[in-house]
Amino acid sequence: MQKKENRAMRRRVAGAWISSVISIALVLLLVGIGAMLLVNARSVSDWFKENVRISAIMKDEVDEPEANLYRLDLEKLPFVKETRLITRDEGIEELSRMLGPDFIQVFETSPVPVSIDITLDAAYVHPDSLKKITARLEGSPLVGETVCQTSVVETLTRNLTKISAVLGTLILLLLFISYVLIGNMVRINVFNRRFTIHTMQMTGATRSYIRAPFLWGSAFQGLFASLLAIMMLLGGLFVLRSEFAALFEVFSLDLLLKVMAIVMVSGVLICTVTTYFVVNRLVGFSKDELYAY
Repeated sequence: MQKKENRAMRRRVAGAWISSVISIALVLLLVGIGAMLLVNARSVSDWFKENVRISAIMKDEVDEPEANLYRLDLEKLPFVKETRLITRDEGIEELSRMLGPDFIQVFETSPVPVSIDITLDAAYVHPDSLKKITARLEGSPLVGETVCQTSVVETLTRNLTKISAVLGTLILLLLFISYVLIGNMVRINVFNRRFTIHTMQMTGATRSYIRAPFLWGSAFQGLFASLLAIMMLLGGLFVLRSEFAALFEVFSLDLLLKVMAIVMVSGVLICTVTTYFVVNRLVGFSKDELYAY
């Protein structure tokens, strides 16, 4: 009979431990998702900015070899990430797709000049910087005019600032919720063993001696839950990569180790810190207070 009760007790303890680990892992998965967005915020911002291009349209008398030499000079400038020469034939082909081939046939000579598409370094994609860059390009004797979506850049700059603020607030809120949820689960686990703590105290055990097994157990639980959360995060990223490959042009997987470290540290730290304070509080309770708690 006693053996059956002991087995039933062990099953209940094991079940409670497993359910606790799964619950903590799910919370840490949310932390991991938030951390993934946080560490990649700069990459996302740069991706949007570097998709804004300046078109330097050459004067009619500028031929392709001359424009190509100018393009090579542009690539040496610090604010230029890359350039692409748009030949007259490529320009005519693109215009034909937009307006139809009949439109081009009315011209005796090609109405399309040579142009250069310029991709800027993300740090220079700002309304004030763009004005200086376009002024510098238009100062060249080869350039007739420049085309730049300044209004798009202004809107993008405003929206990225708002998104960054919202994302920062969301991540802080997520970390707070994670701390509360994980803390509550740890409190329940420790509370269920409050009489064990009282027994250890009655035999003369010090607070540090009483805390030690609880802290080690809590740290292991947090580590195990962290590893489970990381496995779920990696699985989710694998599915996303197979379904939305373009998304990983924005996300930098090199930063994944940072995310994994954040999840692991968060799990272990929150579990151990919460356990420390809960055990310290229970140690100060009398037997009557433990029953009434």
